[in-house]
This record gives sequence, structure tokens and C-alpha cells, in this order.
Amino acid sequence: MSQAVKCLILLGVIALLFVTELIPLAITAMGGAIACGILGFIPAKAVFSGLSNSTVVLFAGMFVVGAAMFYTGLAQKIGNIVVKLSGTSENSLMFGIMLVGALLSSVLSNTGTAACLLPVVLGICAAAKIPASRQLMPLAFACGLGGIMTMVGTPPNIIANGALQAAGFKETFGFFEYAWIGLPLTIAGIFYMMFIGKHLLPNEELDSDQEIEQEVEAGDTSVKKQWISGAILLVVVLVMAVGNKIGLKGIVTLEMAAIIGAMVSVLSGCLTEKQAYASIDWVTIFLFAGMMPVSAAMDKTGAGKLIAGWTVGLMGGSPSPLVVTAILFILSCGLTQFMSNTASAALLCPIGVAIAKQLGASPKAVLMAIAVAASCAFASPVGTPPNTLVLGPGGYKFMDYVKAGTGLVIVSFVVSIIIIPIVWPFFPGK
Repeated sequence: MSQAVKCLILLGVIALLFVTELIPLAITAMGGAIACGILGFIPAKAVFSGLSNSTVVLFAGMFVVGAAMFYTGLAQKIGNIVVKLSGTSENSLMFGIMLVGALLSSVLSNTGTAACLLPVVLGICAAAKIPASRQLMPLAFACGLGGIMTMVGTPPNIIANGALQAAGFKETFGFFEYAWIGLPLTIAGIFYMMFIGKHLLPNEELDSDQEIEQEVEAGDTSVKKQWISGAILLVVVLVMAVGNKIGLKGIVTLEMAAIIGAMVSVLSGCLTEKQAYASIDWVTIFLFAGMMPVSAAMDKTGAGKLIAGWTVGLMGGSPSPLVVTAILFILSCGLTQFMSNTASAALLCPIGVAIAKQLGASPKAVLMAIAVAASCAFASPVGTPPNTLVLGPGGYKFMDYVKAGTGLVIVSFVVSIIIIPIVWPFFPGK
């Protein structure tokens, strides 16, 4: 039995444990990483490499920065203002939260956007007396959708553009060209969550939220500290947004900005050291860190390529470009539920270019479908960082993502298959 097949079997076991939650999600993820090392899929020294991944550091830093807004009472104050402006209607709040999340993530890191908005949304939910579980998943989904709108919104978009360049095509995707599909997807996604998806979300209050609120009521909620915590978040967001443009590229990274913000939050007294440690959601950290080596194992063993090969073989000799696009969308979307969206796009983009060339068709439509699908990791908490980020604070289970996210994946597929061939014809000029 080849290493690729063994890796696929392991992935099946991990998926089963994720769905059934027979053991905690974090243990499943870390156990999967250890199994990859024992079975020789990855070097032993790479088993815990996910813990040193920069995104894990970003998570930890933003958890602390966000908690500072809670412990000073600023998040609750912002929540009260938003509730007064939009009312306590679940739909109006969801619309506002998803719109802001999508717009910010179109030009910022979708992970950074979700991390920055998380404490604000928790404050809004507390003020409106709505369980956080009703709004955090829509926020994560909006960040994923918004990232599709520009070239820098999400890594798969950059990878698709790079695949065109690597294949020798002079006409690559423009910075805002992705908005032709990203904007309709975002609009469709918001309305899906407002009218269908919300009925599939859990409706439970979280004890942790209540504990934080009690600590806030008993603690120091001075206006000065609220201003300080708000300023810290604002500076962190600005550095993340425009750091490259003002010459900070390579000097202050997203992760460094988050950790500096966390340190200043503690040093300024916005929260205590003990509260900072307690605010980090370790389930999120270990879940993400555990799946990173599993994703690498799929790439190194050829398991992902094996899936792609089987799929292409099922299409027969000369399938229509629309069929190719649809199947590659489904394959990319399926892989990205368990692999990183970056890995899924990197694996499939060269295959998409090769198939398009064989058919004599423009590869733009195929690559756009692969890139978009790689960002549609809505049906699992491990496919994209924003989903993982809200797992703990929202009190979600694996199946909550399957229930609410599968419908959004279907909506994204339908919208993409209609719009992509119109904007990027398979045979331009004919």
C-alpha cells in the first residue's frame, strides 16, 4: 500500500472523528499530526511544526488584544452603540456584521479581520442579548467571502495569478478583477445566512461569555482604559492594513503587530497577565496547529494529487470546459475543508492549467473556479483560520459548520458556475 493511500485512510479517520467528536477536536488534530510522523508521511521534527506557525502566534496575540476590549468594558460599549443604531433584530445585526467583515477582509488578511472583529461582535451580542453562536459563524463566513474580492484578500487568489504567469500567459488577473465573482458571492452569502443559514446555527449562551461579563462588572472599566484598549486595537489594525504601504514590510509583520498589541494591553493594565493567559483559546490553537502537518502530509505523500488524478480520470477523454470547471471547483472545495486553502490551490492550479491547454481553452475560468472554491471552506472548522478562530468563542461543534456551511458551499458553487464563464469565457474572441 502506497504512502498516498495510507494518508487518505488516515484523513478518513480524522474526518470521522471530527464529525462524531468521539474525542475532543484538538486531540484529534494533534493525534493526526503525530500519526503522520509515526507513519513516515512527514519528518518527526515536523510533527509539531504547526505550533510555530505564524498564524498560531497571530491567533494568540489577537485573543489577548480582543480580551482587553472586554475587560475594560469597551466591547460592551461599542455593542450598545451598534444595537442602538441597528436595533436588536438578529437579521439587521447579522447584515451589518457580515458587511463590515467582508469589506475589511477584501483588503486585509481575512484572518486578521476575523480576529479584530471577534471581540466587537461578542460585545454586540452581549448588548443585544443574542447568543454569540448566532453571529460569530456568519462573521467567519463573511471574512472568507470578502477575501475573494481582491488579489491580496486571500492566498489562493495570488496562487491562481502566479499559475497564469508560470504557464507563460501575459494577461494575468487584475487586482480588483476578482471582485467580478467575489462581490456576487458575498451578496449571495449574506442573504443565505440571513434567511436560511441562521436557522441552522446553534442557539446556546456560553458560560465563558457570562464569566467575562461578571469580571467586567466587578473590574476596572474606567474610560481611560477603554480608550487605551481601543487605541491598541486601532493601531494593530492600521499596521496590518497599511504596513506594507508605509515601509513596514518585512519589519513589522501581522504576527508581530498582534503580539506587540497584546504586550501593551497587559503593560497598560487593560487586563492582567493571568487574564491574558486565560483569554487564549487553546482548542483553536491546537486544532489549527495539528492540521498544518496533516495538510503537509497530503502534499508530500501525493494523497492530494491522487485525489486530483482520480477526478480527472472520471471526466473521460475530452470533457467540456464547463464540466472541467465544475469538477475542479468541487474537488478544490472538498480538499479545502481539510487542507489549507493555500495548499489546495497550489495543488490544483497547475492541473487546471494543463487541462485547459489540452482543451484549447483559456485557463482563466478554470483557475478562478479553483481559487474561489479553495476559499469556500465553510463546512468545517479547520479549512480556514477565521472558522477555527470562532470555534471556541462561539461554542461550536464540528457538525454546526457542516449544517450551516454546506448550504453556503452549494450557493457559492451555483453562483460561480453561472458567473465565471460569463466574465472569463472559455474561448474568448469566438
